[in-house]
Amino acid sequence: MAEYITCQDEKGSVNISEDVVAVVVGAAISEAEGVAGLASSAGIEFFGKKNTTRSIKVQFEGEKILLDIPITVRYGFAIADIAKKAQDAVTSAVESMIGFTPVVNIHVSGVAFDK
Repeated sequence: MAEYITCQDEKGSVNISEDVVAVVVGAAISEAEGVAGLASSAGIEFFGKKNTTRSIKVQFEGEKILLDIPITVRYGFAIADIAKKAQDAVTSAVESMIGFTPVVNIHVSGVAFDK
């Protein structure tokens, strides 16, 4: 069963599923230059395929969103720079769409070569 983060005010509450957060994260990561895809135990999950968000780990601790995102970087790009850009893109997307500042941990799990 999916976990939810709750935003409560005088009008009631809004519950946001961890699956929704993962979709927002996946979209932000897919737009980051130099990122080939999300990494998983089965290999690289290239963008445009179904279930590309399943490797993203989303945790809620109170009103904090903790994200662990395994990525694969394209060969020829500076790994630390790409990881930082991906982290910034995810932070910006989650802040603007969900309204919380997340803790974003990027895990570079591989390098992808162009064919």
